Amino acid sequence: MLVIMKKKASEEELEQVKEFLVEQDCDFHQSTGANRIILGVVGDTSKIDSKALKGITGVLDVYRIPDED
Repeated sequence: MLVIMKKKASEEELEQVKEFLVEQDCDFHQSTGANRIILGVVGDTSKIDSKALKGITGVLDVYRIPDED
């Protein structure tokens, strides 16, 4: 799963997303670019409610990576 943050997302908004992911027993890897922050989420992402995640202020979009099965 990839979480794309908005350009103007604050550190507080980013922390809210990170806390949400940790509460879902997932880990993440942060990539910080010139204009965006992207979180690569690892773990059992099937239980994460994408709509709830998108509803967190500062989140631009959420992409699920399809299973290979």
